[in-house]
Amino acid sequence: MPAHPDAAPVPIPVRWSWRLAPALVVCLAAPAFFVVRVAWLGWLLLAAGLAIAWTLERRDAATRPASVEAATPAAGIRAPSLTRDLSLIAAGLLVVSAISLKAELDDLAMLRFALALAGAVAVPCALSRWVYRDRAIRFPWRGGGRWTTFQWVWLAAVLVLGWLILPFYFITSGVYLNWPVVDTPELIARLFVGVGAVGIWDELFFICTCFALLRRHFAFWQANVLQAVVFVSFLWELGYQAWGPVLTIPFALLQGFIFMKTRSLAYVVTVHLLFDAVVFLVLVHAHNPGLLDGFFLV
Repeated sequence: MPAHPDAAPVPIPVRWSWRLAPALVVCLAAPAFFVVRVAWLGWLLLAAGLAIAWTLERRDAATRPASVEAATPAAGIRAPSLTRDLSLIAAGLLVVSAISLKAELDDLAMLRFALALAGAVAVPCALSRWVYRDRAIRFPWRGGGRWTTFQWVWLAAVLVLGWLILPFYFITSGVYLNWPVVDTPELIARLFVGVGAVGIWDELFFICTCFALLRRHFAFWQANVLQAVVFVSFLWELGYQAWGPVLTIPFALLQGFIFMKTRSLAYVVTVHLLFDAVVFLVLVHAHNPGLLDGFFLV
């Protein structure tokens, strides 16, 4: 994504680095929070990852040649710091992990979700802009310009793939039961809003925050795998369980790849919302036998 005028130039990441270790430790806090659901383990991993990152950066600073110091960006422009960037991811994870991610549609549950998910994006963004002052988190809505023919074709393919795969996954595995019964117009409307809102948030946090921050330090595929660990862990507690990771892992990796290629938040959000539109219809279908029987194959 285009660099902010106040942001420091981002060096090309080396292929392998010990800095991957603290990044992996921080990202492994996500399965601790959302898969095994052991909060203290998640806190420990976050603290350990940040401590390792700080130690490595202190070591690098102590051994950096004077000639490199002289080439440091001008005063007021900070070079990317792994410790700072990992702390932003950690802050978001802490906010999200403060609530249960069980899908519920009552007023209090939806308010709790809205506050926690909004905070998980807003807190790291605010820290980056007004505390660290490096504007590391941005939300490039339009990205690289007009969508190509392939991008339009992919949107259609997402709908077809979702229509073919998602009913089989949700219904045969029984994971649709992880979502509440939606058997009235009001509950169906609430489900529609909730599924769409969480889908948009996924791209704001996992892609524009986690992936973008990791990409400042690591090669694309490394950053993408790390963000997928966080992405898939969240989706697990949300309800995509059983053999759900067979679907969610490729989806998370593809979203990172698409964002890297398009630099467009609008496009990855559109992809996600189309996929989630099928999820919504499948959940309505699963909880209301006979309602959409002619629409899906399962």
